[in-house]
Amino acid sequence: MSVPLAAALSVTMAQAVAQDNEQGVLEQVIVTAQKRQENLQEVPLSITALGTAKLEELHVSDFDDYAKFLPSLSYTSFGPGFSRVFFRGVSSGDNGNHSGSLPTVGIYLDEQPITTIQGALDVHIYDIARVEALAGPQGTLYGASSQAGTIRIITNKPDPSKFSAGYDIEGNVLDGEAGYIAEGFANLPLNEKAAIRLVGWGKRDAGYISNVARDRLYPTAEITINNADRAEEDYNGVDTYGARAALRVDLNESWTVTPTIMHQQQKSNGAFAYDPSLGDLKVARYRPENADDRWTQAALTVEGKIASLDVVYAGSYLKRDVDTEQDYSDYSLFYDIAYGYTVYDDDGVTIDPTQYIQGKDRYKRHSHEFRVSTPSDKRVRFVGGLFFQRQQHRIEQNYKIDDLTAVYEVAGWEDSIWLTEQERVDRDYAVFGELSFDITESLTVTGGARWFKAENSLEGFFGYGEGYSSSGNSGEALCSRFYGDEIGDRSSFVPYTSIGTAPCKNLDRTVDEDGVTPKINVTYKFDDDRMVYATYSEGFRPGGVNRRGTFPPYDADYLNNYEIGWKTTWLDNRLRFNGAVFLLDWDDFQFSFTGENGLTNITNAGGARITGIETDVEWAATDRLLISGGLSLLNAELRGDFCELVSEGAPLPFDECFGPDPHGGEGATILRGARDGTELPVVPDYKANLTGRYRFEIGSLDAFAQAAFVYQSETRSALVEFDESILGKNRAYGVADFAVGVTNGSFTTELFVNNAFDKRADIARFSQCREEMCTKPYIVTNQPRIIGVKFGQKF
Repeated sequence: MSVPLAAALSVTMAQAVAQDNEQGVLEQVIVTAQKRQENLQEVPLSITALGTAKLEELHVSDFDDYAKFLPSLSYTSFGPGFSRVFFRGVSSGDNGNHSGSLPTVGIYLDEQPITTIQGALDVHIYDIARVEALAGPQGTLYGASSQAGTIRIITNKPDPSKFSAGYDIEGNVLDGEAGYIAEGFANLPLNEKAAIRLVGWGKRDAGYISNVARDRLYPTAEITINNADRAEEDYNGVDTYGARAALRVDLNESWTVTPTIMHQQQKSNGAFAYDPSLGDLKVARYRPENADDRWTQAALTVEGKIASLDVVYAGSYLKRDVDTEQDYSDYSLFYDIAYGYTVYDDDGVTIDPTQYIQGKDRYKRHSHEFRVSTPSDKRVRFVGGLFFQRQQHRIEQNYKIDDLTAVYEVAGWEDSIWLTEQERVDRDYAVFGELSFDITESLTVTGGARWFKAENSLEGFFGYGEGYSSSGNSGEALCSRFYGDEIGDRSSFVPYTSIGTAPCKNLDRTVDEDGVTPKINVTYKFDDDRMVYATYSEGFRPGGVNRRGTFPPYDADYLNNYEIGWKTTWLDNRLRFNGAVFLLDWDDFQFSFTGENGLTNITNAGGARITGIETDVEWAATDRLLISGGLSLLNAELRGDFCELVSEGAPLPFDECFGPDPHGGEGATILRGARDGTELPVVPDYKANLTGRYRFEIGSLDAFAQAAFVYQSETRSALVEFDESILGKNRAYGVADFAVGVTNGSFTTELFVNNAFDKRADIARFSQCREEMCTKPYIVTNQPRIIGVKFGQKF
């Protein structure tokens, strides 16, 4: 009987791990990065793969955990489930707004994309076969959201050949607060041709940010508020619960069907950034802050053969609902000071102007891919197929002030001074293929291309009530313009419904485009253990529409990749050394920035050039000591001057690109753009990790001791000089983890310390608004020192 890809992969990986344990040689890693099963060392791509054993050894349970061990990856985050991922320095510092650009990195769960418009799902990592990180453009086989790279999370599949089960229990302490993880799986054969695999988890992440009591004075309103009733230590705890079920049925010797369903709910409280002016890990917030992120993905994979062709259909449906509350008091203070704004209740009495946001995001996504591939042992090999996906994001952002007069309210929305009620839809169509030809036993040439068509639409309502602003640039006043009436004429208004119902529609735009991204690769094998390759590839990201009427749509941006890499194994499979050097030209890249009224604007900013080297090494120094590590060196710079100030939708001349300097004296100015040669934001010059694991015996038990260290250099927090002057740089940091434990092959017990020296990582910096008065930076950081005990058992 033919063995389906997923099942063969799980078996091969298990055998490889066993061989590694017994003989002290390196594990053979099998990956499916090129849509077929291959040995990592034979794939001419820059790939970092963390297998089941490595994920468990490194205590990886979520995105933050594995991200630090991927040298080419950097990211920003505003909390769980809202991370923006970048590969090889391809970052302009976008703010992740719901009406902003699509991501440059695609994330997949098995065969299905899970990258939503504001970021990828924060999938809990347990019972995972491996995490694959593919650096560089993957625009041939993976498409639009893989412009700079792709992350693939591959789950363990049902296995009809045997029963297996296991569980892991962890207790930990962070700054005196307790956390835990409880996980378990069971692989249940139903008969010789069918099996089901069940996985479940629950996790509590202890909080580490404290909300401290502070007064806040609104000088124009002459009102002082206090948050003493909300002050709380370590108030940003996170609870995560989820489950996964997969069924495998071998219909006959050629065809296998694998349906899967996965659900996760993650509830978080508080802020995940601190205010350094208040002290370490402290913040002052005056309104509730929390998030409830719940999602379900159903997927179906059908694998089979037609004649000599391998055929795969992979389809999925994702539904994600996120409810949030957010303090917006910094913005309120800015308006009070800068513009002298005051607000009133229905009796004309001045009230507390503090704003807060109640948000609802409703995502739906379905994707379908059909592909065929020829046998991998033939001299000529082909893989190709068809792809379609539709992403829908319904958005509700309700900016409220308690007891606001009805005159200022958005019609029909009590206490709402601003309302966003929109629907965004992104559609992608593609035809793709790659053809490989072995010119000789040592020399292979591969060519590929992907034709794509992308469509982006955005419609709905955004802005103020007409009683608060009648400028016609947003809100109900803009509705009058939208319907072709005079401002104040509401006779043509038609209510618009996304999640709730807005009084009217003032936005309805659509753009579409198509194109082709090519790939050429030449691979030369010196012998079975050493190869080099050269690749030219392109990645793309679709353009889209701006919701601000004075801004034109933004165009697609393209990434051209020139790469030379190597895959080598030495010392009788005891040393593996892989790497790549590359040059990337990023043309007309999309740049997001916050403009008037806090609206995100997107423009094509010009070009950037990125040069770099990335390497990873794994060395079985002895039968007992395994050393592994990775390194990325990058030089990512802007090519040409860029100005973010605009007039009638076009950037101002660079010599006019200056605004008031909030840190300078009277009349001082600062650049509201970036000069040629400016480093791209969130891009470290170097990032490295090193792990050592030593095995020994204690009586009849096998024991181990492990140390891991990650270091990242400082990065810019923003591209624009003005923003960087306010926020400051993201500081360099180094984080060390240690673990010791014992195992008898069935159970494992270990004691671990993560972030042992309690270092702070600057993951991101931001302020609540862009204008000159919002000069307070917030720093998103990592978890402080965690001490824990873990026990696991497998049957």
